[in-house]
Amino acid sequence: MKAIVVTDQASGAAGMKLVERPEPMAAINDVVVEVRASGFVGTELTWPSTWTDRLNGDRRPVTPGHELAGVVTAIGYGTTGLTLGQRVFGLSDWYRNGSLAEYVAIEARNLAPLPGDVDFTVGASLPISGLAAWQGLFVHGRLRAGQRVIAHGAAGAVGSMVTQLARECGAYVIGTGRAADRKVALDFGANEFVDLDAEALEDIGEVDLVFDVIGGDIQKRSAQLVRSGGTLVTIVGPPEAWPADGLAVDFVVEADRGQLVEIVQRVRDGRLRTNIGKISTLDDAIATFNSTERRAGKTIITMGG
Repeated sequence: MKAIVVTDQASGAAGMKLVERPEPMAAINDVVVEVRASGFVGTELTWPSTWTDRLNGDRRPVTPGHELAGVVTAIGYGTTGLTLGQRVFGLSDWYRNGSLAEYVAIEARNLAPLPGDVDFTVGASLPISGLAAWQGLFVHGRLRAGQRVIAHGAAGAVGSMVTQLARECGAYVIGTGRAADRKVALDFGANEFVDLDAEALEDIGEVDLVFDVIGGDIQKRSAQLVRSGGTLVTIVGPPEAWPADGLAVDFVVEADRGQLVEIVQRVRDGRLRTNIGKISTLDDAIATFNSTERRAGKTIITMGG
């Protein structure tokens, strides 16, 4: 099968190669999925889990990519809940070879059924962005109707999901980003927008929840806006700042079949729009990842078929 591999962490995406690899086998509780579309997060080449296993053993060469949509082609011993030929989407384990390949072996519990009326490219765009938004808002942020939320990067893949899910919950959403992001953020449902380059974040006033995808100075300034009992959630690493009388939570996205089902149902009935940017083939993926152009939305790689 064709697969993208990386061996040198220092080279980043420039060190990617498209090679032939053996097709994976389905171990106990695994399935093999013929990948039809894959998502990729550029920062994953900096994650320790990309390069080592859970015992800190070197697992290079590595196939990156963790979001996928495709069709089940093999089922391992003891695996339940999925069938051969079933359309699925989900999130592969951080410590295993990923989805920038024609086939991937993945634990069945990390996958959910992909309805026939949802395109594979849409399915592949949902797992990290959708689960990050869902878990940050509802699991860690305990969002409730009527609360005020700052959605940083509101025009991005994660931020647009945060905005939509928070609005559906009945929250008031303040999106942030660059000036060029204003229209997109408002189109995804932000009640108002703050240009972080030209407008004062502090003018927002107190909020109940900050969803941080930036870190650094923006995170520190945002923490000061969280009212008593509120929460700052971040997906960019350990918090650098804490609300004076609230919580700061960093979390790693976890695969969750039930949440994936909730997310894709919202896509089907029009309550949730995915934020897909550039779509490339596996043959063109390396050039796409190494492009210097600013990419809006989620980059999706298709395998054909």
